[in-house]
Amino acid sequence: MTPARTATRTWFRAIAVAEAVSWLGLLIAMFFKWIVQDDPHTGIEGGVPVMGPIHGAIFVAYVVMCFVARSRFAWTARTTLVALVAAVPPFATAVFEVVADRKGLLARR
Repeated sequence: MTPARTATRTWFRAIAVAEAVSWLGLLIAMFFKWIVQDDPHTGIEGGVPVMGPIHGAIFVAYVVMCFVARSRFAWTARTTLVALVAAVPPFATAVFEVVADRKGLLARR
């Protein structure tokens, strides 16, 4: 595998896992905002204003990385669509990364 493909694989993995972890952080922040607080309408946002933008930025990075990986590894339109849809449910990016790696989608051209 060329150094460019190795770097793309490494970055894709890191961003996919970071996206899943940021989902977890956002879910925890929302839990504290809406469940733990006595009255969620008091204006106390908890960690949501912090985790929201972090998750959003990592989400955008993941989407960009999907198109980079598509170009670098010659993914089909279907594979790219599955990778992009994996960004919506919590933790699915990490699952997609594992499945893609096992199928060789992060190594071949």
